[in-house]
Amino acid sequence: MAKSFETLRERLIPEAQARAHEKTAHMMKDMALHELRSARDLTQGALAEQLNLEQPAISKLKRRAEMYVSTLRKYIEAMGGELAIIAHFPEGDVRMNRFQELEEGEILKTVVR
Repeated sequence: MAKSFETLRERLIPEAQARAHEKTAHMMKDMALHELRSARDLTQGALAEQLNLEQPAISKLKRRAEMYVSTLRKYIEAMGGELAIIAHFPEGDVRMNRFQELEEGEILKTVVR
């Protein structure tokens, strides 16, 4: 009889459990959109329904090299998340919070929490 994954995980020594948890956390920080959708246990159909799209449109999204920030934001929000774009500089990170056209002379600067 096959054993459940939970049963096998419980048999691991604490150090192995910690390593597995760390590796999972690391992998969660670097995912493609379709991997993220899958990790959130969402089907393309369910996500399409959330976005009022047809399923083939979701399939096309995962193959796009480029997309609008607004499209990506909607996709992430439909999965229950929030899109944050962070610019990394040697002197620190800046969380970008506006993408509309800025008036001349206006400075875009955001403090990272």
